[in-house]
Amino acid sequence: MRQLRLILIIALKDFKLFLTDRMALFFFIAFPFLFIVLFNFLLADVGEGDYLLTYHLVTREAEGGLSHHIIDTIETKDEAQLEPGQPRFVWLKDYDEAYLMVENKELDGFLAFPANFTEGITSGSGSNLEVVAGAEAVNTRTALYGLAGAIASEMGTQQIILNSITELIMQQGATPGEMPDIQQILSQPLSDGTGSSIIEFNTENLGEVIAEKPTDYVIPGYLVMFVFFAAALSAEAIVRERQNHTLERLLSSSVNQATILGGIFTGIAAKGLLQITIFWGMGLLVFKVDLGLSPVSVIIISVLMVIMSSAFGLMLATLVRTDRAAGSLATLSALLMAPLGGCWWPLFIYPQWMQTIAKVTPHAWAVGGFNKLMLYGAEFGDVLPEMIALICFAVLFGLIAVWRFSTSSSQT
Repeated sequence: MRQLRLILIIALKDFKLFLTDRMALFFFIAFPFLFIVLFNFLLADVGEGDYLLTYHLVTREAEGGLSHHIIDTIETKDEAQLEPGQPRFVWLKDYDEAYLMVENKELDGFLAFPANFTEGITSGSGSNLEVVAGAEAVNTRTALYGLAGAIASEMGTQQIILNSITELIMQQGATPGEMPDIQQILSQPLSDGTGSSIIEFNTENLGEVIAEKPTDYVIPGYLVMFVFFAAALSAEAIVRERQNHTLERLLSSSVNQATILGGIFTGIAAKGLLQITIFWGMGLLVFKVDLGLSPVSVIIISVLMVIMSSAFGLMLATLVRTDRAAGSLATLSALLMAPLGGCWWPLFIYPQWMQTIAKVTPHAWAVGGFNKLMLYGAEFGDVLPEMIALICFAVLFGLIAVWRFSTSSSQT
């Protein structure tokens, strides 16, 4: 009981020093929110909700070809009649002009029918649809591939049916003049006079599409970064106390080394808990962040992040001799791990090899857990790997700190 009381006294001393340091309070509590406000403003239009999907279509065939029938059938004649979620089809009359618009980034992309489309379909030799899209228009290109596949599937189905009909007629001894006109038959189902399309879209409204809030992925990243940064810089104060022989004087007053370690660790953790309380409090009250389906899991990961960061700060203090070295190493490690671990930008924009390397940082596991919970609807069981990883990092840093810890600068 006495040792626990001494641990709390040491922790309270360090915590009071933190609260009286105005610069530290500004840098680790107020300063992060300046970043959050800035990035919330810059990313305000990202993921702003539902939008109308538009397909642009072009044909290089002469008038009267099958492609003209297809485009005329699926072209959107009246946008007011579109159902929620139903795409719009726009007929572009000039291939070269459309191509130039894509090159000039005035158009994301279009689907083109070749000049021999009708000949290829009616002869059975087949034809190729062309997708033209800008290099950065990934979503448009994917949508056009899907449309091309749907048209090819529809035309292929009709071709199989006609081949079967033709085979049956031939078996019955029909003359060539009695054979059906394949082009005419293929064009008939494309329009039934009511404007129905050969490509059907069944849409069901399952709820309002809610725009993404940038703070849902900005706040977790900066929380991880600044909690870790504050804990790492605590190493500088620990080394300074060791150089001033403060820790040695504590030993002479019957306080054992384990109690000193526990007190320092608790003091660092208290600062981290204050930070996450303010971060999530401001996030919920001011920025209206969504903690997802399992807010408890968000809290658990936050606490594990504090524990891991505190262990890292304690370990860092055991690896250097001077407070200047501690401050430099703390800044360097924090600024290297933050971008590598996904605190500044999403990990999925990295190449695969960098995503693999990022897993050596606790930041990547913490940010990944927050993103799963707050952006992708994960629950407690889905983020167990991230929680276990943070516990492993905390244990590793803690063991190194216990092994290396000394109250005398001459023994470091």
